[in-house]
Amino acid sequence: MAETAIELSPTAQSEIAEALNQCVAETAVLTMLAQNFHWNVEGPHFGPLHELFQTLYEDHFVGQDDLAERIKAIDMHAEGTLAGMVARSKIKEVEGAPDDTEMLRVLMEAEMTLAKTLAGAANIAETHGDLLTQDLAIERGRAHEKFAWMLRAHLKRMS
Repeated sequence: MAETAIELSPTAQSEIAEALNQCVAETAVLTMLAQNFHWNVEGPHFGPLHELFQTLYEDHFVGQDDLAERIKAIDMHAEGTLAGMVARSKIKEVEGAPDDTEMLRVLMEAEMTLAKTLAGAANIAETHGDLLTQDLAIERGRAHEKFAWMLRAHLKRMS
């Protein structure tokens, strides 16, 4: 039976919020990776990569907000500290100044990691009959798979 946010059991709320907080954390770290690379990309592919990385971080910032607001809609706490997000995330920050090819590879892998995390969140939401969270997680997962494809296409061009 489909449930709305206020009809979810406390167990469902907790499990869904945990999954969504994981998604928020990974989205936050990925957003910053894309912005960092946007600021620091150099070389002959500067123009298109600078623009692509901006597209990523702008999309991801909005997605992060949508996920956090869904956590609040189910009456749970949305993790809001950078330290908490970095500690929780399976996506890790990158130190130093990687070249443009490495930036693309790192972002592509991070996009796929996040797409997988979102698919898992969709499954958890479905288990609890929370179709609205499931739909949001699926929508965001599709966006991240698409970005992974775009990054892969750039990598092929650069090989």
